[in-house]
Amino acid sequence: MSGTGYQTLLDCRRRSRYLRQHGFSIDQIAVILALDHPATPLRLYRHAAGLTAAQVVAAFHRLTDTTGAGLRESRLYEHETWPETGRRPSLYTLRLLARIYGTQPAHLLTPAMLATYTPRDQHALHRTAG
Repeated sequence: MSGTGYQTLLDCRRRSRYLRQHGFSIDQIAVILALDHPATPLRLYRHAAGLTAAQVVAAFHRLTDTTGAGLRESRLYEHETWPETGRRPSLYTLRLLARIYGTQPAHLLTPAMLATYTPRDQHALHRTAG
């Protein structure tokens, strides 16, 4: 992680911890972090949860009972930078990440990002609880 990225993560962890202590939800914290950090919702939720990419990958593998094949840090970063660069996450991946972050899968996407999925998939992302 670059120095700037790591400092952003540390700042977000500090703010997230403070906001959680004051009763804010992860969803509310992600919105607040978006005011100061221009990033995709997927990255903002990771920061709101105060997790490093390595921690997210480890949690992902615990949920799927897999090792390296399920998700790598580099792929997580690709998902976090999509659609500017990177790769679009699958519904399966979004559901698991939403479970890790404690939110709904659709919250991990902007409306424009969500529109790139089929109507059936959009419906699934809105109705699933991660």
